[in-house]
Amino acid sequence: MRSSRWWLSLISVLLCAGCAPVSRLPALSADAIEAEKRNQQIVQIRKYYAELHRVDSVAFRIRTANRADCRGWESPQIGLYAVTPQSLPRKYRSYSREALDITWARPTVISVVDGSPAAAAGIVAGDEIIALDGELILLTGTAGWMAGWLKHHGARPVQANLRRDGVDRTVTINPVMGCAIPINYITADDTNAYTDDKKIVIYSGIVALTKSDAQLAHIIGHELAHANLGHGDKRLVNRALGWLGGTAIDVGILAGGISTGGAFGKEFTKAGALAYSVNFEREADYVGAYYAARAGYELSGVEEFWRAMGLANPDTIRLATTHPITAVRFLQMQQVAAEIADKRRRNLPLVPDLKFVPSQEEPAPANASQF
Repeated sequence: MRSSRWWLSLISVLLCAGCAPVSRLPALSADAIEAEKRNQQIVQIRKYYAELHRVDSVAFRIRTANRADCRGWESPQIGLYAVTPQSLPRKYRSYSREALDITWARPTVISVVDGSPAAAAGIVAGDEIIALDGELILLTGTAGWMAGWLKHHGARPVQANLRRDGVDRTVTINPVMGCAIPINYITADDTNAYTDDKKIVIYSGIVALTKSDAQLAHIIGHELAHANLGHGDKRLVNRALGWLGGTAIDVGILAGGISTGGAFGKEFTKAGALAYSVNFEREADYVGAYYAARAGYELSGVEEFWRAMGLANPDTIRLATTHPITAVRFLQMQQVAAEIADKRRRNLPLVPDLKFVPSQEEPAPANASQF
């Protein structure tokens, strides 16, 4: 026992000696580290909300221009985002006032979409917005409360009480109707975006790839198209049909005295989930391009996004398990842009031709689940 302890002690000493740095590192004070940490946090939150303003601005145009396709799921929108420190995620609160110049006492407008009802009413970033039709705005969950209030009161004109530079004023906002699906912007390196038909989630990694608002509009339009076309429900149906088919085979084999352990049911379920997935994505690209065009975005050059995606995710150049390869998406976008341009020249309505488009690439045995 003593021998074992002696060896353990010797090994511990040797390991510590072997791992020690040999450089004379500069001394850093805890206060200096904390100050720099705060500076970086302030820069990060400012960057996040600047990017969120861009996403919200494009999303506002997409949702309002395509409200007719949202199957009655609409809500009044004013193009304004207001917050208090209390309404922000806890990790932002301690430095949010300094970063965003907001107050704990009243919600502060930090983003106004150009051309929106809020902008038309003269509201600008930095205004404190106190009440809607005399009803005080909550200091917690501010953005959600305002969205709910507008949904409840409809698209009628709203009297908003503001304070700017210490002076109170009242303005009239005339909401417009748009698709009600919310859009969440998440800081993450993944070049991805998705919808579960209840919300659209956009990752900062994919926004960073977009070189124009038109490219970003194509991404948001793509996800809105998924929701409006019911692709989520169709995937669930295909998955269920696959399970039923596979389970029937399992039961048939079991009747012969051999147990498969549900292997066919599992594999057919996977196959059902993948059925038409590539074409669903192509269809969302196609309809999403129309959504961007209806919102007033010029589609020339939007196809370059798919080259950027291929460079960022090389597997997407050659693998097409759930999504088309980027070469297909690039060429399709070129053709759709030309199709839309031709309709504009002929003064035809921008209505996509919703017909099945067969896939031109073979699926590969790998998972390429990017946007």
